[in-house]
Amino acid sequence: MLYLPFEWNPKNLKMTRTFKFAWMVFLGCSFAFERSPASNSPFEWRELPQLPPASGEATQAGLAGPFAGVHQDALIVAGGANFPNLPPWKGGKKVWWDDVYVLQRNDEGEIESSWRTSPRLELPKRNAYGVAISTDKGLLCIGGCDEQNHHKDVFRLQWSSDTKDITIQRLPDLPRPLAYMAGAKVGDVVYVAGGKESPEGNATKNFWSLDLSEEQKKDGELKWQELEPWPGPRRILPLAAAQSDGENSCFFLFSGRNPRADQPTQFLTDSFKFNPINKGWTKLADVSEMNGEPICIMAGTALGVGVAHVLTFGGADGKRFLEIENINERIRDIQNQPVDRNESNSSQLDLLKAEHLSFHENHTGFSKEILAYHVVTDTWTKAGEGPRAFPVTTQAVRWGNEIVIPSGESSPGVRTRDVILSKPIPKEGFGALDYFFVGLYLLILVIIGIRLSRKGKTPEDFFKAGGRIPWWAAGLSIFGTQLSAITFMALPAKAYATDWTYLFGNLPILLVAPLVIFCFLPFYRKLNVTTAYEYLEKRFDANVRIVASSFFILLQLARIGIVLLLPSLALSIVTGVDATTCILVMGALCIIYVTLGGIEAVIWTDVLQVFVLVGGAVYVVAAIAGETTGGFQGMLDQAKGAEKLNFLELGWDLSEPTLWTLLLGGAAASFISYGTDQTVVQRYLTTKDEKASAAGIWTNAALTVPATLLFFLVGAALYVFFANKPEALSPHLTTADAILPYYIVTQLPEGLAGLVIAGVFAAAMSSLDSSMNSVAAAVTNDFHARKAPNTNEKDKLRVARIATVVVGLAGTVLAIVLAGTEIKSLWDKFVDFLGLFGGGLGGLFLLAIFAEKAHSRGALLGLIASAVTVFALKSFHPVHPWFYAFAGLASCFLVGLGSSLLLPKAENVSLSGLTWKTRRES
Repeated sequence: MLYLPFEWNPKNLKMTRTFKFAWMVFLGCSFAFERSPASNSPFEWRELPQLPPASGEATQAGLAGPFAGVHQDALIVAGGANFPNLPPWKGGKKVWWDDVYVLQRNDEGEIESSWRTSPRLELPKRNAYGVAISTDKGLLCIGGCDEQNHHKDVFRLQWSSDTKDITIQRLPDLPRPLAYMAGAKVGDVVYVAGGKESPEGNATKNFWSLDLSEEQKKDGELKWQELEPWPGPRRILPLAAAQSDGENSCFFLFSGRNPRADQPTQFLTDSFKFNPINKGWTKLADVSEMNGEPICIMAGTALGVGVAHVLTFGGADGKRFLEIENINERIRDIQNQPVDRNESNSSQLDLLKAEHLSFHENHTGFSKEILAYHVVTDTWTKAGEGPRAFPVTTQAVRWGNEIVIPSGESSPGVRTRDVILSKPIPKEGFGALDYFFVGLYLLILVIIGIRLSRKGKTPEDFFKAGGRIPWWAAGLSIFGTQLSAITFMALPAKAYATDWTYLFGNLPILLVAPLVIFCFLPFYRKLNVTTAYEYLEKRFDANVRIVASSFFILLQLARIGIVLLLPSLALSIVTGVDATTCILVMGALCIIYVTLGGIEAVIWTDVLQVFVLVGGAVYVVAAIAGETTGGFQGMLDQAKGAEKLNFLELGWDLSEPTLWTLLLGGAAASFISYGTDQTVVQRYLTTKDEKASAAGIWTNAALTVPATLLFFLVGAALYVFFANKPEALSPHLTTADAILPYYIVTQLPEGLAGLVIAGVFAAAMSSLDSSMNSVAAAVTNDFHARKAPNTNEKDKLRVARIATVVVGLAGTVLAIVLAGTEIKSLWDKFVDFLGLFGGGLGGLFLLAIFAEKAHSRGALLGLIASAVTVFALKSFHPVHPWFYAFAGLASCFLVGLGSSLLLPKAENVSLSGLTWKTRRES
């Protein structure tokens, strides 16, 4: 008979007809509700104040080729060219400008109603058709041209909100003059590609870079580097953007045109990616609307959006350009013929001129399409349309969370002074039935805690469940604790964006499980400890116990903040529920049921969420396979064809996720988690005996391997789905880990999606409740019990519950603070600092059991050496992060043992029954 966390009497469940009917409707609804289609447009557009007239001018005709960007939260538009009086087909003269316009936000964050301009706001010279890139130090303006020359000038426009003035800072010139190119900043490196070096020159394959990080170095000198160009034609007016390809931030180059002497202009539809890590180019899918015919989008605008998209706005396909080029060529042919009185030639010339005039006056503008390129699946799709045709020869500028397209060329020879702004429209999130299931699921968790509170009468019950947990539940709980919401989302996201290379990182549990069962578990059970760190005091001294327990507590507090924050951010994106609300709900519910039910509530809620999450993952794979041509095998074939199933890298480079890096790092990490981590060790102590604990460990190991395969398979399945349906993927996802929740919310039936997302909530809460209970155990037993050893059972239980509440509140408040501020980077550094000691904690336990000569002084020196080793590797040697755990563990053990042999022992501790050699002694 299965053990259940509450009394279960089937006789008390009377299935009335009404109940049966309601239950059938309930189940039917969970699978039958279809989601209403979301809006096809990813943006909502509105007009900003139009550009004002240039200095000394009465009107503004609009600007083509301006420098545009943001500095100090102010939108800057500078330079540009236009035909201020007459259009070119009527003899108008093109004029270049040096004016600078600035649009600010007021103190409330609202955009001001007018632009700032003054005689002091000027460029060094008249300029247009260069590249502008927004940086923290100013708007970087690169190259460009005027009516006579192309320029190689590079400078920053720095806006001061105090003085309302622009400062110009010169930077190193380009290797040669250049205009009509494209550029983007990847990390700290600026790239420019293509362009022309002179008005009469040909298109180029120039590809140059400028590393701005050199400014931060002592004696650093900024210098442009000429790089290997892309494997395609020369071009002008291409589009460029920066975006991550799932592994590294890269430079993307699209389209453009290649004017050729005595030949028709070549309109380009190709795409390329430059990876700054290996300095290599990759040919990508041609630009297209829906994976159909390739199209040219020259002179349009592009911007990296979200976590994996590049959006292009408008552009010219070249068809109208060919028309006017053909008309101009025919006019030139007639005009170049010898002068005669042939009236037919004169008449034909008049017709061509009339056709030329009609072409310009009836031009309806360029494209109004928004195309989305997805960098992971290498697919193009139409993502929507603008309110009207987008201008060309301008730039898309990110201003906060919005995108601005200022001025530009609305049709050949015609500019617009309009400035348009867009904000993202998120796709529809949760439905009513989804909310119902989430609420029901979370309510069940609280009920479990309330029902189990009746059994939690002693500290033994609160921290060890009185030994009542069956082996299979303990095993599922260990598995559920390690299967956090971050893991549930991160593994599929990693496999989706890259491949199965990291598969071997989780497999070493099969090697570690016997070590834990035969070498560590006997000590924990025999000594009847409540925390793993009690053993360290018995083996070394109280100082080692306190240091180890303190680092564990700090690590868990940091983990609570992250475990609450990261899933909340991802869930907020896909469900529409505010991240702070997610944090509060998870934090409050965990505090309630853990405080009431203790470790027993933690274990049974873990069991529940394991079934939901694994079942949800299986359903996702089955659903995608069912929609893929060829079914499950077809899905695998498509993933294999895209190299998504690659999993073996046999190199010896420790800076890469090779097999050896993953096996060594995975083995160390598994040992630390399953052998020394209180959140897991505590599960070993909740069963009736050592044999049951061992069965629980084997259960976890047996589940980990197929579950890891399952989650990597989910990632491959997601790749296949979105590669076949790129239009289904929103460009507004801002975290890679949101890809699985996004699929669940947008593709699964309403109700079922809510149930699986509820499981994601529960997975986060599973890690949270484990940390809360284990930290409470450490605080109560490693600190309070040592200070007040005579505390009675009732008071000790009260301290445990108070500690649980305090830890839960601290973690919840921390996550809320992180979600609402810009200190996440500082927090990352703090977590990295704590992580320096993670491997060392594992090394302490290895020393304790296997190094009989080790003593407390040597062990603590080993812990310090471990932190120094990991810090040195992080700072000075490019090893892969997976290797840190092994390096920390090994250095702690070796230095700890060496120090113990060299230094005298400060304590006289009996080792009887405390080491591997003396394990049989009583």
